[in-house]
Amino acid sequence: MLFVEGYMHKILLKKLNLNNMPFDLPVIQKFYEAISAKVAKAKSILGRPMTLSEKILYAHLASEAELKTYAKGKDYVLFNPDRIAMQDATAQMALLQFINAGKSRTAVPTTVHCDHLIQADSGAAKDLGVALEQNKEVYDFLKSVSAKYGIGFWKPGAGIIHQVVLENYAFPGGMMIGTDSHTVNAGGLGMVAIGVGGADAVDVMAGMPWELKMPKLIGVKLIGKLSGWASPKDIILKVAGLLTVKGGTGCIVEYFGDGAESLSCTGKATICNMGAEIGATNSVFAYDKKMSDYLRATGRAEIAALADANKANLASDPEVLANPEKYYDNLIEINLSELEPYINGPFTPDLATPLSEFAAFIKKNNYPEKLEVGLLGSCTNSSYEDLTRAASLARQAKAKNIKVKAEYIINPGSEQVRYTAERDGLLADFNAIGGVVMANACGPCIGQWNRHNNPDKENSIITSFNRNFAKRADGNPKTHSFVASPEIVTALAIAGSMTFNPLKDTLTNENGEQVKLDEPTGFELPTKGFAVEDPGFLAPPADGSGVSVAVSPTSDRLQLLAPFAEWDGKDISNMALLIKAKGKCTTDHISMAGKWLKYRGHLDNISNNLLIGAVNAFNGETNKVKNTLSGKYEEVPASARLYKAQGIPTIVVGDENYGEGSSREHAAMEPRHLGVKVVLVKSFARIHETNLKKQGMLALTFANKADYDLIKEDDTFDLTGLKTFSPDKPLSLTIKHADGSKDTIQVNHTYNDSQFEWYKNGGALNLIRKQNA
Repeated sequence: MLFVEGYMHKILLKKLNLNNMPFDLPVIQKFYEAISAKVAKAKSILGRPMTLSEKILYAHLASEAELKTYAKGKDYVLFNPDRIAMQDATAQMALLQFINAGKSRTAVPTTVHCDHLIQADSGAAKDLGVALEQNKEVYDFLKSVSAKYGIGFWKPGAGIIHQVVLENYAFPGGMMIGTDSHTVNAGGLGMVAIGVGGADAVDVMAGMPWELKMPKLIGVKLIGKLSGWASPKDIILKVAGLLTVKGGTGCIVEYFGDGAESLSCTGKATICNMGAEIGATNSVFAYDKKMSDYLRATGRAEIAALADANKANLASDPEVLANPEKYYDNLIEINLSELEPYINGPFTPDLATPLSEFAAFIKKNNYPEKLEVGLLGSCTNSSYEDLTRAASLARQAKAKNIKVKAEYIINPGSEQVRYTAERDGLLADFNAIGGVVMANACGPCIGQWNRHNNPDKENSIITSFNRNFAKRADGNPKTHSFVASPEIVTALAIAGSMTFNPLKDTLTNENGEQVKLDEPTGFELPTKGFAVEDPGFLAPPADGSGVSVAVSPTSDRLQLLAPFAEWDGKDISNMALLIKAKGKCTTDHISMAGKWLKYRGHLDNISNNLLIGAVNAFNGETNKVKNTLSGKYEEVPASARLYKAQGIPTIVVGDENYGEGSSREHAAMEPRHLGVKVVLVKSFARIHETNLKKQGMLALTFANKADYDLIKEDDTFDLTGLKTFSPDKPLSLTIKHADGSKDTIQVNHTYNDSQFEWYKNGGALNLIRKQNA
């Protein structure tokens, strides 16, 4: 059951909204009425056949956008998304910004999902009760803001945002943005769904168009059919190994072919979800029977009928499929009939190893062979199909008298999935082998995990999650985290060993017999249909003008925002170096999650985690940088506050793919709040670069990446060229060394004129406020 506000709220519903019709149906109907004409007009302008992604993008051009051929990877384009989804950790800051935007109601359908703040500890019921008590202030704030501004509110325990969106809101051909990088999950239902920072969401909520650089296109042709132990997760694990964590940056990945049509809708969503790990703007599949079946199974037959009538507009043109090399910037082919399971990691989601080679890989690198914990769930792999295939192995273990060797934790994706799984006996199968079913929430995937056996030594865990950066799951840098399918996670948890290969190895049962696990089996959709008592949805009132939103000035979790200062019209002189980060610097390194999730609504408090996970290039340590004012090595946030107190601007220098990972805009707001003026790196991850721009910062890249090596610990910096700023025109950075010598280098940017207006006004929100005024 879903416990909310101390009592059980039971409503027997076949569909989750009170009108007994799919959410957003009028919006979706209007879209399908117009798509044929829009696609036809775009095709006449382009003068060629179109891919699925192009059809969706051109069908969502904003009224302010010119209908023309946009250059992929170069031209910025204005779009009108159909809807917005926000999870509770990022929604706090997004809604605090929206309060300042001067609007009385969101311009497009918007939802908030409370899934990030529930810590996995002892089990679903107890953990949810603790979360409701500990996070009451935040939940009350989110609920009241949602009611005031016409936002749908999904209560704690309702489920993980992306699974709930797939079950209720995603539709083929639509466009959605969400304040979470795994918004791309909805591509499994044929939607261009893109992760953004909160400021981007505020733009769209305020009725403004949303800007995106026209993506390049990567085509992935799937032939053959999965069988045995191979699963949809293995497709994206292999793709991640091929493209690496930045190989999809600035691109939409489009899957097609007979193999694509054979995959379940939730399997497609798994692949799209983890596309965020290759930096992809979005991943998407064409509309097919599997999607139609899923829509009907989740109470959206009306939408399935509309999509059926528009099927040609919800797939690439036949000419594209016949000659894909002519239409995609990169093309990959994968034979699903030959695909074996993969395990990726540790420490990065693109280190892909086939299962047949994994035992040797573990031994060669001297990684811990004993498996401590297997974790199943997350927004990536918590569907009904995932649970059925994993449960089939749990039943085998019980029947074959195998004692499970590792701790085993399960997070269902939604209350609808959990309730149906409980009805069908799946949760009992997990419990029978010692599995612990946690709340319908993100939990360990984002560091919300009170790990009971967290040893102070190197150890291994395996998850069906999407990310495995150091310290992400349990805060322990010595934990080697690996990513695999739910089936492989379950098999290895049963064996308790990272070198176990269930395709060929046997296990010794309690009778001393050698037994082998059979291939997993499962169901794409429940044979008895989905069921749920309380899905956890609260609809906003028709008029929320009388709703009061209160934020206590003494709260340590919520803080009303003050506008950032506007640009003073001058170049920037005498910047101090806050940190020169070396190697991987994700948004987890810039603004950690875990215990810091508590402060996602309080900018000053959460700024105390600024860059504490980044590795200082000068000493190889984290959270220890030289401060030229004190002459001492300080923690990064403390050093930033010292400079800010003295009015000294600072610069952050970074390596490749800086800011990969989560969409959290806190990683951009925190340096802005603590006085950082410039972030200069070898290359950016897409979302983080945009987030920095939105907050009125300068996101710059080395014109010559080797210039990174010129920067020394005691340097100061002058940036010139801002007074004559123009798109595509580099800026100049003078590096002043402590010995009196100087180096002047060229630094590049990707700002257009409208984005530079964000900078001049001190951030995009300030500009929105002025326009609304």
